[in-house]
Amino acid sequence: MAEKVKRVTDIGPPHHDKLMPPICKENYGTWKYHEVLKPGVMVHVGATGDKLYTVRAAGARLVSIYRLRQFADLADKYCDGYLRFTSRHNIEFLLTYDANIDPLIADLAAMGVSVGGIGAAITSIVHTQGWVHCHSAATDASGVVKAVMDVVHPYFNGEKKLPGKLRIALACCLNMCGAVHCSDIAILGIHRKAPRTDHTQVAKICEIPNVVSACPTAAIRPTQVDGTPSVEVIEEQCMYCANCFTVCPSMPLNDPENDGVSIWVGGKVSNARSEPMFSKLAIPYIPNNPPRWPEVTDVILKLVELWAANAKPFERMGEWINRITWPKFFKMAGIEFQKEHIDDFKHAGLTFKRSTQIVH
Repeated sequence: MAEKVKRVTDIGPPHHDKLMPPICKENYGTWKYHEVLKPGVMVHVGATGDKLYTVRAAGARLVSIYRLRQFADLADKYCDGYLRFTSRHNIEFLLTYDANIDPLIADLAAMGVSVGGIGAAITSIVHTQGWVHCHSAATDASGVVKAVMDVVHPYFNGEKKLPGKLRIALACCLNMCGAVHCSDIAILGIHRKAPRTDHTQVAKICEIPNVVSACPTAAIRPTQVDGTPSVEVIEEQCMYCANCFTVCPSMPLNDPENDGVSIWVGGKVSNARSEPMFSKLAIPYIPNNPPRWPEVTDVILKLVELWAANAKPFERMGEWINRITWPKFFKMAGIEFQKEHIDDFKHAGLTFKRSTQIVH
């Protein structure tokens, strides 16, 4: 039988074991425990006694080639070239010698890079593209995240203590490619006005059937304006998703006067202690106020400090709110109940089992 020829392809990522440090391969599936040694530093101990040290440095979603080369040089210097980028834009250096930890932290500090975010702390904020690269953004992403992290940084590097881990996320519009629906604190950009349709241009540059079919709520219908084919938007059905603008540039949605930010709280992905939870609306609207978004940063800091002062050890924000009840949380946070807080979503699937937990 002819020997099969192994096909080589560059489609998709390489197999993970090609990028793993040797110590990880040798102890794969046999790690005994891990512990946090100090802010931003942890150790994994294997059954053989091997130790793998992790130093987590704050990163950003948008990183220059110059900065990437700096990180790579540090990895070559201290970690035999091994590092990894987390899903929350952190950089984790993987060391086998504990003597390299403090020199690495010192070099990172000289670069202006903070170390932290492990264990009971705020880690880097995962976010979407914002005004840098997204056509449907209702707020910026990188700008808001930078402003917020500047305020909560003491909870990242361990200067201030937290009862447990806290995850913050930002999505620049309700399409939520940042998955903020399951974060302790979620910052969500919102549009509040329906698309502004340029009826003189729709027929010239847009395929009207595509525009109609692009709307997930059937809020767009074909019509004629002054004898010219166009579309109309039923604002009561519009969810401000910008799908129409995606296929038709004559229907812009961005509005500097009405776009802004909403704040959601209480979500988590973790299965520990309680089942995963969706975030719930806390503040319906905060206006965009670049470049530092002071209203947003004030709210986030207040919520973090409120939770930190009242939660039990290891209690996530949603667990704390459920324990004290939402009405009491609204009162403690000084949030006024508004019509937007009424949850009329009918397709939430509340009877679906989303967890591996079994309640006896």
